[in-house]
Amino acid sequence: MFRFGAALLGVGGAIAAVPILGTLLAPARRQASAWVSLGSAEAFPPGQTRFATFLNPIRQPTDGDAAKTACWVRCISPGKYQVFAVNCAHLGCPVRWFAQSRLFMCPCHGGAYYEDGSRAAGPPPRGLFEYPWKIDGGNLLIEAGHLPGLEQST
Repeated sequence: MFRFGAALLGVGGAIAAVPILGTLLAPARRQASAWVSLGSAEAFPPGQTRFATFLNPIRQPTDGDAAKTACWVRCISPGKYQVFAVNCAHLGCPVRWFAQSRLFMCPCHGGAYYEDGSRAAGPPPRGLFEYPWKIDGGNLLIEAGHLPGLEQST
């Protein structure tokens, strides 16, 4: 009976160790982000904010439509952009752009952001998260594969 109890305790300990080991090894398994195209830079005219989608570079074949990620692209002037994550900085609800008021609004808790992504009102503690961007071959590319603002230092 003692051996059976000890074996059962060992199996339980091994099962309990799996999530702990996963947490400790996660930084080593982290996949690098990648630059993905949002399309031609000309598709985002100066002075306008447009909705764009891209395929997350870290995806599984079974992800289907869930691999599509949204963002807001603001063209400040020719060749100068801001690309915002669609998620509110409060609890992650998707924000919408209202061109008439020039505000991003969160429908969940009334958060509001100015067109430059900075916090305007409501519960969000900060402005919208931004993706790094660059122009390559006339295309607007963003560094994707992670949620902006949620990077962990290693």
